Amino acid sequence: MSRTILREKDTRILNIAVEQYLRIGQPVSSGTIARQTSFSVSSATVRNVMVKLESQGYLHQLHTSSGRIPTDKGLRFYVNALQEEAHAVPDNINLPPQDILPGGCDLNTMLVQASRLLSEYSDNLGFVISPKISRINLNSIRFIKIAENRIFIILITLKNLVLTGAVDTSEYFSQNTLDEAARFINRNFSGKNLIFIRNYLLEQMPKYRVQFSDAFHKVALMLRRYISQEEKESQIFVEGTSKLLGKPELVKEGGLIKLFEKLEQKEKLAKLLADFISLQHVKVLIGSELDLPDVLGCALVLSHYGHNRQVLGSLGILGPKRIPYRKIIPVVDCVAKKLSRSLSLYES
Repeated sequence: MSRTILREKDTRILNIAVEQYLRIGQPVSSGTIARQTSFSVSSATVRNVMVKLESQGYLHQLHTSSGRIPTDKGLRFYVNALQEEAHAVPDNINLPPQDILPGGCDLNTMLVQASRLLSEYSDNLGFVISPKISRINLNSIRFIKIAENRIFIILITLKNLVLTGAVDTSEYFSQNTLDEAARFINRNFSGKNLIFIRNYLLEQMPKYRVQFSDAFHKVALMLRRYISQEEKESQIFVEGTSKLLGKPELVKEGGLIKLFEKLEQKEKLAKLLADFISLQHVKVLIGSELDLPDVLGCALVLSHYGHNRQVLGSLGILGPKRIPYRKIIPVVDCVAKKLSRSLSLYES
């Protein structure tokens, strides 16, 4: 619902109620709000506004004698206001000043470190979904036969980041054939990605059968199989599950157990999160907005990393709805930008 529906006084009272609830986790009374407002307003006036906000679905009163807590709609209104502010990262976010990790390291190590940063700075669960290797421009590639029907792929990016994958194939390959194919790719396709290489080989081989041997046709089919396999799978790195043990909102009514059951099914969770990837810098999903019907007390703060025109993966934090959104939104944005810079996937 648009913010313009609420008057300025109503908006300020709602925002104070939300921020107070996020701090203490208890229903907020009209007297508490009246004492914190920067404008002259009585408890009776605040009470009347809160009654109206409750009737509009922004607040909820658990008991007739208690204060009120924000609903998902009230939290959404508050978060929308935060996201309308400038996206600049505050100076008080004490993340490492340089890239998360230097080039030349293992990608998985870098993604684990990013998920750990998210967890530690948010005091919640941090996660990173790995990129698709086939979309990343390469400097060089190597194929290693590790079984009769299984090939290990080692890809070095333009910034010397090491990426690995594996593919099962019904075709027979000798190691000599794989080495020859790797030399051909490195000589002709440096700066391109596997999708481009696959398409080129499949399109050009029928035209130039003399130039391309049957071995290269099999390599093209292997790449097609790997890319198809990769599109169906997503790897997710999760850090900080133990931090959720201290969240009373999730412990109550078995919510934490249900959440851990979701986390155990990492592939399903990765697919769920991938559905929310967009070019929007930071996306926030609250309670019922998440497609987690068994865990309605959760919130997700999600962003992406990669090229500004190409989303390669996503990252963020998962925790209870009562999280400090004002702090966590810029933290997620900051880590996403730092990871993108560290990868430098599309820079020569």
